[in-house]
Amino acid sequence: MAKIIDWLRLKHMTLLQSFIFLCCLTLITVLAVITLEFEWAESIRLRFANHSSVIDWVLPSLVTMVLLTVAVGIVLMAVLFYRWKLKKPLEILMKASERISANDLGFHISYDGKDEMGELCRVFENMRGQLEKNYKALWRSVEERQQLNAIFAHDLRTPLAVLKGYSDFLTTYLPAKKISEEKLLDMVQTMKVHIVRLENYTEAMNSIQKLEDMPVNSRETGMDHLISLLNDSARQITGQCAKGFDSSIDAESNKIAVDIHLVMQVFENLIANAALYASSHVSVDYRFCKGFFTITVTDDGVGFSDEALQKAMLPFYRGEIGDANAHHGLGLYICKALCEKHEGRLHVANGSDGGGKVTASFFAGLINS
Repeated sequence: MAKIIDWLRLKHMTLLQSFIFLCCLTLITVLAVITLEFEWAESIRLRFANHSSVIDWVLPSLVTMVLLTVAVGIVLMAVLFYRWKLKKPLEILMKASERISANDLGFHISYDGKDEMGELCRVFENMRGQLEKNYKALWRSVEERQQLNAIFAHDLRTPLAVLKGYSDFLTTYLPAKKISEEKLLDMVQTMKVHIVRLENYTEAMNSIQKLEDMPVNSRETGMDHLISLLNDSARQITGQCAKGFDSSIDAESNKIAVDIHLVMQVFENLIANAALYASSHVSVDYRFCKGFFTITVTDDGVGFSDEALQKAMLPFYRGEIGDANAHHGLGLYICKALCEKHEGRLHVANGSDGGGKVTASFFAGLINS
């Protein structure tokens, strides 16, 4: 029976088509069986025509057999319909629901049916995939937030310790007038520096929190227009640092869909970092391929150290920058966050000829010109 149903491609029919088909098949089978039962009853009647006692139970038996045949046919049709159209997808969906309820999203839902149950399984798989994606993004966000809070708390310890030490010192010696005016002014200036440092840290944290609520508004624009905007900005930034600049482009379309302001913010951060570390020159390579707009910024400086390659995109990482108050180490972290919001990524490396090499990618869609 299973091979017959598979041969008839019942699994490729819709539920309604399958139901109608099974009804017709059951009706034909039941009618055939009832016909045989009538023939049997007629043969009994003819054989025992002279025996009234036998003839009396033939008709009730025939009615009973017909009713039983119809009932068996209906039950058999229902069992077949459930067995071949509902049982397997329902089992798959039940098991998937149980695993999702247990927060286990590491599986896939696969059902080759072409009917409504197959479509339901595919929709359920899409929902599971989206839940898994959102779940991973949520945990990644939580982990990054915990890491950010730990780094922020660690970096606050120094200015707070200095302020607390000076506060205790002043509380002890100022009432007794054992501090000279020059020493007092020097301590006040030092405390002011650390207070400004705390204010800057607070502003930095606020800017990071605002990134989570920043929308991505992609708009179609011409590639030439976007590149012109980026190059003009790059020339101004590198010119202020007395560094040279050049760019190249490789695009498969002259139209692109990106959030220009977001791309500009990432680009200007990368150019500013490159100009800071470059010896004399900064190069930019633009590419638009397979739906992604990629910007690679390369400088001719000393490149990233091994530690910087591992930590450059961590918040508040400052590397070997001497003026910690002027540089909070948020540039690449913010660039990374913005790239990910635009469904891209940020990659840090060293160029083949030395110097730093940072690549930012943004999902831009492929728009036909």
